[in-house]
Amino acid sequence: MYLNDIRKYANVLSSPNNILAIEYLKALKKVRSSIKPIAIKRINVGYNDLECNNNFASATSIRERINQNKLSGIQELMPSNSYRILYNSFKKGNYVKDISKFEKEIFYSLRKMSIDDIANLPDVSEGLENSIKDISNSCNTISEFMSTIKTKRYTSTRLQRILLYSLLGITKNDMRNSFKIRPYIRVLGMNSKGKEMISAISRSNKNLNIITSVKKYIDSNPSKNLLNMLNIDIHATDIYTLGYPKDSLANLDYTHNLIIY
Repeated sequence: MYLNDIRKYANVLSSPNNILAIEYLKALKKVRSSIKPIAIKRINVGYNDLECNNNFASATSIRERINQNKLSGIQELMPSNSYRILYNSFKKGNYVKDISKFEKEIFYSLRKMSIDDIANLPDVSEGLENSIKDISNSCNTISEFMSTIKTKRYTSTRLQRILLYSLLGITKNDMRNSFKIRPYIRVLGMNSKGKEMISAISRSNKNLNIITSVKKYIDSNPSKNLLNMLNIDIHATDIYTLGYPKDSLANLDYTHNLIIY
């Protein structure tokens, strides 16, 4: 309607990539950024296409091949550095294929929770907690749960978020508190140029919380809300590694150093 041609532009919001692009444009406008956005048309394959075309593949297609342990057919579909990281993770057994790796833990959490506890999870509204409680008591797999509860009102993405909130113990109050504060910046890796940028950003804005060492940050930070958010991050890492085929170790946030290129 805004562009005065509904028939031509009606499908713009039907593409997830377009929705994300519009959110970026809104954010740039909101902060009056000088960044000039450039649209790049997606070619050869669609967002959820499972078939490859001229060595182009969607992320959905690549994930499906990973789930089937078909790494040999992925190499030509990815940048060499990305494939090497993926291959090494498979070799070490340090990877999680999908949310189903945590279905026992998720159902344990939901069955342990009261209906009021479930109602206090982010994204749960309009009595959805009752359906979640009933279905979690009768389902044994994530796929069965999703197919039973999914409707147009409750998308699979939203439902997966709710399942992860239950697993990680994230509440609506945690979400509200996160909106009240300036979040920290968690640095996982950098090259020499990145190190220069982080130093420059830190000098120009002393109020930013930039974490390069979790232990140092916890020892020196007095903010209760920031520490609560960081503890959720640490807990999420500890839970995530439970899905590894090998070496399901905890405390990786303390023991893994920054990745320096």
